[in-house]
Amino acid sequence: TAAEPKQGVARVLPSASELLGIPLDQVNFVACQLFALCAAFWFRLYLSPGKTSPDVRHRYVNMKCIRYPPFLPTMSCRYSVHLFVLVLMCYGIMVTASISNIHRYSFFVAMGYLTVCHISRIYIFHYGILTTDFSGPLMIVTQKITTLAFQVHDGLGRRAEDLSSEQHRLAVKAKPSFLEYVSYLLNFMSIIAGPCNNFKDYIAFIEGRHTHMKLLEVNWKEKGFHSLPEPSPTGAVMHKLCMTLVSLLLFLTLTKTFPVTSLVDDWFVHEANFLTRLCYLYVVMQASKPKYYFAWTLADAVNNAAGFGFSGVDKNGNFSWDLLSNLNIWKIETATSFKMYVENWNIQTATWLKRVCYERVPWYPTVLTFILSALWHGVYPGYYFTFLTGILVTLAARTVRKNYRHYFLSSKALKVVYDIVTWAVTQLAVSYTVAPFVMLAVEPTISLYKSMYFYLHIISLLIILFLPIKSQAHNQRRPQTLNSVNKKTMD
Repeated sequence: TAAEPKQGVARVLPSASELLGIPLDQVNFVACQLFALCAAFWFRLYLSPGKTSPDVRHRYVNMKCIRYPPFLPTMSCRYSVHLFVLVLMCYGIMVTASISNIHRYSFFVAMGYLTVCHISRIYIFHYGILTTDFSGPLMIVTQKITTLAFQVHDGLGRRAEDLSSEQHRLAVKAKPSFLEYVSYLLNFMSIIAGPCNNFKDYIAFIEGRHTHMKLLEVNWKEKGFHSLPEPSPTGAVMHKLCMTLVSLLLFLTLTKTFPVTSLVDDWFVHEANFLTRLCYLYVVMQASKPKYYFAWTLADAVNNAAGFGFSGVDKNGNFSWDLLSNLNIWKIETATSFKMYVENWNIQTATWLKRVCYERVPWYPTVLTFILSALWHGVYPGYYFTFLTGILVTLAARTVRKNYRHYFLSSKALKVVYDIVTWAVTQLAVSYTVAPFVMLAVEPTISLYKSMYFYLHIISLLIILFLPIKSQAHNQRRPQTLNSVNKKTMD
């Protein structure tokens, strides 16, 4: 029959993903994000706030999410049910729990459910293989559930004078309706790759107040402008799509040339000298970044295409669309401290960790924040190697900075030397720290660290143990509240 030759050809010809050497789940991820990009453009052009009601906009972003083929990449309906189960459980908490406990119950239920799903993946998928599946969207939804719960608690359960300026700005004064809740958590723009965003910003976007609200925050009218403009995201979207294309090309070249698996090759472990291993580890970790640059920049572009992500005006007077940006590539590659690197990598997740953990826990904020980050990412042992190592490196770097940085600020030449040295140390330290994150399993991680003589662990421990630790005032870590300002004034 006519169909038989086609079937024969299909068996002989490789698929596009096989030709490019890209796993099918990642191809599906890109296809779904491109589908979302087209839907976002259509949404901004034909369902703008001036043409339709907020309810219609809420329903559209939900319907487009449900109509993903087959709802999410590499995810059957059986696994997508996890998202709906978690959302329904946490909305039940939102409606029924007391304001004093709403954030606690939402946090433990969402994180507990996510952790159970992470554990189940080890038995569903092969150990040591990371795939793009339902856990990614579940991680994004968990961030949003906990973010909203804390913001509702701040708005309805705490006094205004006990809130920091940021907590006061983001506090939610009324519980969301079911439509608003589902739209915020499951909209097609951020369900696959995020990023996490604030509920008030999202509702302002749906209702058409988003850009004007940001312009008023920077006192647009006080600068001599009598009317508020309508900034277009088209330029920002095109720029970010160009960045995703460059990242994709780097992924297809560098990442394939320097795979992470080469870090456990006999040549690297037994033959190369220490300096060669140090440099090669840096190159391999650099080659692993384009995948993340691609995914996060594309996700940012999808939100911008829908008209979401306007952050105001930059120092040059240009409109800025980086409210939801998840990374700053220039600051990452030029970071001169571990802190600066972390703050510009996965920015929205770092912000989430700060708002739900670091600023709120009374003890050991750095340690508890790293532990929460590890739990949120999953249960692969490599994650815990990375974040436990990150605790040591962060504490050591902070100690060195406080003890020695001021000696290099007396002249411009000394400051340049300091910046060059700290840049090199930061890049090598990050490469050493994050290697287990991409290796996942215990065996390759131990093999790598043994070949590196655990040098950064040893140096960090020696610094923490023997260098004097200058205490950091409690109010320097915690956000300043109105009560603390009043107390200082009275003193």
